[in-house]
Amino acid sequence: MARTGRRDDRSSEAEAYRVLYRDKRWRGPQGARAQQLATQPLCEMCLKAGRITAATVCDHVDPKTKGSEATFFAGPFQSLCDALPWRCHSARKQQQEASGYHTEVGADGLPTDPMHPFNRG
Repeated sequence: MARTGRRDDRSSEAEAYRVLYRDKRWRGPQGARAQQLATQPLCEMCLKAGRITAATVCDHVDPKTKGSEATFFAGPFQSLCDALPWRCHSARKQQQEASGYHTEVGADGLPTDPMHPFNRG
């Protein structure tokens, strides 16, 4: 179901879970999104990087949990920001999902994710 006047290239699988984002169990004042942001109002990726940034997005930690109504509202969730300059949800998290590994760097300058290609060689 595409939005009027906008091109929508989502897969049918993605469109199926997009409907759940409009459900009151997600969006409502007592919904999963509101509960997560009330519990953790700061962006968790920014906190790990030593920044204090307000979270605006309730993110499914495991994207597979979006796949069915039974797991969609159960989590686990994390709070992320989506505003410039960091855009942890739209930029960093989606890059991680596409690549299959995290890109955070430790104090030693090396990637912290053991699945990062640099650590596998």
